[in-house]
Amino acid sequence: MYKNSALNILTKTLYADEWRAQCVNLIASENAVSRYVKLCVSSDFMGRYAEGDPEDRYYQGTKYIDEIELDVSSNLKKLFGCSEVEVRPISGTQANEIVFHTLLHPGDTVMVNSTSGGGHISHYKFGSLGKITQNIIDIPLAKDGYHLDVEKTKDCIYTMKPKVIVLGKSLFLFPEPIEELKDVCYETGTVIVYDAAHVLGLIAGKRFQNPLKEGANIITASTHKTFPGTQRGVILGDSDGRVDWKRIRKTTFPGSTSNTHLNTLAGLAIAVYEMLEFGEEYADQTIKNAKALARSLDKKGFDVQAKEFDYTESHQIAVDMSKHGGGKRVAKILEENNIIVNKNLLPLERNGDPKNPKGIRIGVQEMTRFGMKEDEMEYIADLMKDALGGMNVRDEVIRFRRKYQKLCYCFD
Repeated sequence: MYKNSALNILTKTLYADEWRAQCVNLIASENAVSRYVKLCVSSDFMGRYAEGDPEDRYYQGTKYIDEIELDVSSNLKKLFGCSEVEVRPISGTQANEIVFHTLLHPGDTVMVNSTSGGGHISHYKFGSLGKITQNIIDIPLAKDGYHLDVEKTKDCIYTMKPKVIVLGKSLFLFPEPIEELKDVCYETGTVIVYDAAHVLGLIAGKRFQNPLKEGANIITASTHKTFPGTQRGVILGDSDGRVDWKRIRKTTFPGSTSNTHLNTLAGLAIAVYEMLEFGEEYADQTIKNAKALARSLDKKGFDVQAKEFDYTESHQIAVDMSKHGGGKRVAKILEENNIIVNKNLLPLERNGDPKNPKGIRIGVQEMTRFGMKEDEMEYIADLMKDALGGMNVRDEVIRFRRKYQKLCYCFD
């Protein structure tokens, strides 16, 4: 009775695969995974359960996933130089919730990057953090909007004595001033939580910053943005006495998870090995590409942000599209031409409409994984300029993208 409907869904799924392979995908929160990762995700693990800890499960039949979970935990410690890892969260937001519930009580004061300043919604009153406390203070921004005002932030920490400060953003162009803030945070008992969801792959590749070494107490992250793995979350840190890791584990299981999506855990294990092997080269090229695209767009007359700081130190760039009709209009026109970006509020757009902001956010990590380098970034800027100038470049984008189908920085 429903077979034809099911086949229709399958057809749409396969068409989505084909269409994406014809697009220049510049979404900053996405990436492509390797064939080995896909094989793990589509394995028998997809339908299996493994509640609890490796070698101490509530189910039988888990010996292989036990080995894999221990393997990925050990390799993440090696990759990030830390002593504590929790790999069971199934998203970055869930990792944030686990940490917030471990560290905070109702009414505690927390400092975060504002949403207009690039902060993630899970850090805010209407997100995960807001389930615990509404005493949430915006971290002061520098005049450029893309950096923190360190001295004002220090003063705020001294005055408000927040229980936690959350660093890391969704619009994340530059490293956070962890070293500059760590002494005042230690003095006030403020725990530094660093949300590395967007930049985890750049940190793994040793091309951004080392949050734990610089003074962060704990890292949360998703594993599918610059880190080219499956859609999961991780929590990383050290046994420094500031974070109760026994509570982290209890809050993870049974507090926040039951089964932990074993197929994507196995896929993550492959991605970790790929980053151990290729991470530095991949992260290096990703940042080179971001800078190259930013410079090319700037030369073509686009209002690329943070020019005075060489645009970016991450995989992202931000562009004010006010003179092109705003971010919503621009993103739609580009999508019609098979160039995929997202509309985005800019940091100083305090009263802006998130559904119709001035800016767009661009990320180059996926196209980097498909072998594109600086010359290709310049050509993408040409295509964007032509598309926004009224030309239909969809066929040319498809022709261009056809040359970049083989995934790089992996074992395929």
